[in-house]
This record gives sequence, structure tokens and C-alpha cells, in this order.
Amino acid sequence: MNLSPAQLAACIDHTLLKPDASAAQIEQLCTEAREHKFFSVCVNGSWVAAARHFLEGSDVKVASVVGFPLGAMSSDVKRYETEVAVDDGAHELDVVMSIARLKVGDDQYVFRELCDVVEAADERTVKVILETGLLTNAEKIRACRLVVESGAHFVKTSTGFGTGGATVADVQLLRETVGPKFGVKASGGIRDAQTALAMISAGATRIGTSNGIAIVNH
Repeated sequence: MNLSPAQLAACIDHTLLKPDASAAQIEQLCTEAREHKFFSVCVNGSWVAAARHFLEGSDVKVASVVGFPLGAMSSDVKRYETEVAVDDGAHELDVVMSIARLKVGDDQYVFRELCDVVEAADERTVKVILETGLLTNAEKIRACRLVVESGAHFVKTSTGFGTGGATVADVQLLRETVGPKFGVKASGGIRDAQTALAMISAGATRIGTSNGIAIVNH
């Protein structure tokens, strides 16, 4: 697959989620996103309002992570975090699924939580992080089906903080499970254009990476 730098940039969520990220680094992230016309910046919730300020007047979206990076907090906390991110100006929400609940078969809990987040997002794009490195293929398929049924808009491979990142095989499996029109975001360990293009060829419609500039300047 061949995409122009501009086409590739339009697929990228330019990401900075390090715990020690500073305001100056968030501003730099937003400056880079403006310059390269990335689809969005993806930041921790405390930086959403600042990112909206730094991106004022541009078409770049602001995505906030929710329940990051473990997904193990209370559903009420995830809902509130979503509401705050929306109030601060987030256009998109990347929420970590309750991984342990999925693994023990508590699908009703997972589904209800996702529905709550979708409702709190108030029609904004919701991407659900599965942390595929911790799941069996059967669990990935179950997770995808719950995400689709919840009214969310994307399945996403990884936080980038877990045991493994995106793989072509996982992206293919997610795409096969959710069908041709649902969003699939590949994230975790994508550092060069070759890898990004392989993910897009496998079915990814969005790429999450902190290496967006290197990818588009290949």
C-alpha cells in the first residue's frame, strides 16, 4: 500500500501520554500536529483544555484517554472522567476496557460500562482499548462484539503501556470481527512508516503513535 505523507498524516493520532509530560511538551505536540495536519492529538485528561487552546483555529481534533492505562477503576469513575474530558473540549475519547472483567466472562459489566461511557461522550467518537496483548483470540472477538453493541465507534489494540503493542494479525482479527465500516485503531509500538502502512493494509483506519513525524517524513 502506498499513501502520500498527507494521506498518512490524516490517519494519525499524534500521541503524548507519558506521566511526566509538561505543558511545553503538550504545546509542542499541538504545534507538530498543526504543521503536519495529523488527525488528532491524544493526551491525558488533565491536558485536554490546554490542547484545545493550543489547537484553536485548526482542524486537529483533541482525544482524551479515559481509564488509562489499566482500565481497572470503577465504572462511575470512567463515566465521570469522560464527562470532564467532554466539558474540557475533547472531541474523542479513548477508553480502556475493564480487561479483568472481560477475562472472567463478566460481559454484562463490560457492556454496561461501555454504554455508560458512550452516553457520557454525548455523540463524540469513542475508541475502546482492548489491550490485545493480554487477551486470547476468543476474548478479542468477544470484546469486539461488546464494543460494537455498546454504540462505540472504534476498537483499539493497545495502550502502549502493556505487555505488547499492535500486530498485523490482531488488526486483521479485529477488522474481520467488527466488519468493514467500524473503526479500528492500531496503537502500541508503531514507530515507522512501513509498520504504519502494514497496519492500514491489515484494516486499521487510525494509527496511534508518538512517532508521527518520523512516519510521515519517511
